[in-house]
Amino acid sequence: MRQFIVRGVSVLLTFVFLSSSLVPAQTSGPQPSGSEPETAVTIYNANFAVVRQNLKLDLQPGVNQTTYSGITAQLEPDSVVLRDPAGQRQLQILEQNYRNDPLSQALLLSLFEGKTLEFRRMRDGKPETVQGKVIRSGYVPRNAANPYGYNTELSQPIVEAEGRIVFGLPGEPLFPSLGENTILKPTLNWTLQTNAAGAFKAEISYITGGMDWDAAYNVIAPEKGDVLDLAGWITMRNNSGKVFDNARIKLMAGDVSKLANKDGRRDYEMDRVAAAKSAAEPVVREKAFDEFHLYTLERPVTLLDRETKQVQFVAAHNVKARRLYIYDGAQIPNYGWSDENIRNSPDYGTQMNKKVWVMQEFKNTKANGLGIALPKGRLRFYRRDNDGQLEFTGENLIEHTPSDETVRVYTGNSFDLVGERKRVDYHVESNRRMLDESFEIRLRNHKKEPVEMRVVEHLYRWSNWELSLKSDPFRKIDSRTIEFVVTVPPDGEKVVTYTAHYSW
Repeated sequence: MRQFIVRGVSVLLTFVFLSSSLVPAQTSGPQPSGSEPETAVTIYNANFAVVRQNLKLDLQPGVNQTTYSGITAQLEPDSVVLRDPAGQRQLQILEQNYRNDPLSQALLLSLFEGKTLEFRRMRDGKPETVQGKVIRSGYVPRNAANPYGYNTELSQPIVEAEGRIVFGLPGEPLFPSLGENTILKPTLNWTLQTNAAGAFKAEISYITGGMDWDAAYNVIAPEKGDVLDLAGWITMRNNSGKVFDNARIKLMAGDVSKLANKDGRRDYEMDRVAAAKSAAEPVVREKAFDEFHLYTLERPVTLLDRETKQVQFVAAHNVKARRLYIYDGAQIPNYGWSDENIRNSPDYGTQMNKKVWVMQEFKNTKANGLGIALPKGRLRFYRRDNDGQLEFTGENLIEHTPSDETVRVYTGNSFDLVGERKRVDYHVESNRRMLDESFEIRLRNHKKEPVEMRVVEHLYRWSNWELSLKSDPFRKIDSRTIEFVVTVPPDGEKVVTYTAHYSW
């Protein structure tokens, strides 16, 4: 296998697509018949994709002129790799020209700016023609950031007709002929050099903008308890300016490095971007790939231009989860404070939050019905009511979650649980380099059943601390965070107290 360098990055590519147009300018005869070329696409969740297409070439030894119009409207021209996958001949691109101005009325008008055309219109139910001078065509060239050539300020044509200036066209323009350089699709013009004659199947690979995907999850809980059903959906969006018919689709999840050009377009660095043939499995197959995860749709998919398509990629039943109630009562300022300023500011951290967070937690393991790398996306929670209807109970985002990790998601604040936190004592002796601070946390439960709650406290005054007094056992989360796990009785209250002793 030969290796090709794209922008200084080694890239290997795999993908599958149909119906590309190829018109060799110098051939020994018509292209051989056979099945249409395949296309494969790997879509990244950062608005770009890698495309691989097969195309038929019939070349003479030496230099050949060839035109290929099976590409997207957002192709990165300097990412193109053309090769003979069979390795039977040398194939070199001596020159490449990328045309992205397909034939349109505005484009033809632009060829006649400053000239006079005839315009056909209906008047009193009868057709007539009127002459008009094209002052402005309304044509805006395409580019990677604007693939459809649309600009609200400049796209309106201006024509001088019958002694007046018209913003718009006075009728349907009648053009004398097509320009020699007009094209119907985005096109690559190549000057190729090869050492062998004859027809063969070549392979083109390139990076294109305008394609994106993301994941979303729907989680359903029963009327009572937290044994969940989970369904994951992939949503693909194609705004590349090209239809991918019956294509092999792969989706890459992970944080791939990307750079921005001076004109705002984004380039993409990939280490060994690849895909491999696989055995058929249900709907979507997932595997680890390099430092990322690759999801393969097992059936060919047609992606129309400007289409959004969804495919279910995971369905899990009887996922064991647990609900967590967390009270983090200190409203800590979100602007930067130094440790010394915090230590010397008596009122720091004394403002109170009364809300109790509700969080859902489950393990992404095979034993728990999952065990698949979950790409980042929105997680929606529903609970079934006693009448069978699903009710929405919260949503949040999850990051890329590998297998055997825990998913914990905040879904809202509890209606029936309330927390109150207040400082009851504060004593500092600067000459002895010590500080004592005491808090009282009241937890009230208005439910009809007992509730386990986690009280999170931050030891923010200094790095050296100990609890000189405490009402309940605690565990250390990190060097400055502790957690009390307590049970609050139904329609009852639980009080947690502690004194933190700081020294420096």
